[in-house]
Amino acid sequence: EVQLVESGGGLVQPGGSLRLSCAASGFALRRTSMSWVRQTPGKQLEWVSSISLSGATDYADSVKGRFTISRDNAKNTLFLQLNSLKTEDTATYYCAKGWRPNSPVVYHGTQVTVSS
Repeated sequence: EVQLVESGGGLVQPGGSLRLSCAASGFALRRTSMSWVRQTPGKQLEWVSSISLSGATDYADSVKGRFTISRDNAKNTLFLQLNSLKTEDTATYYCAKGWRPNSPVVYHGTQVTVSS
């Protein structure tokens, strides 16, 4: 059974940082591209970042230069480093399988709230 469990969210002031983790089980992270997506209430899922099997990365323009995606295949874990956070980054963040997935399958998520 595939499971993706996100953690690391929280309340942070504008300009602050967080590191999100996504622990994968039921499949080998090293065999698939992975992505982060986010969602705010009333809005659709928004793609944030992807990392390929080879380690190539891509970012939405809104987070480019501030967020960094990475993976630890040995620990079967995906990460997202969030720096220089803005209030508009407030959302529930999910990890998902695939490169820029059109219809990502998401599970629990972790809440990130950026507020002073």
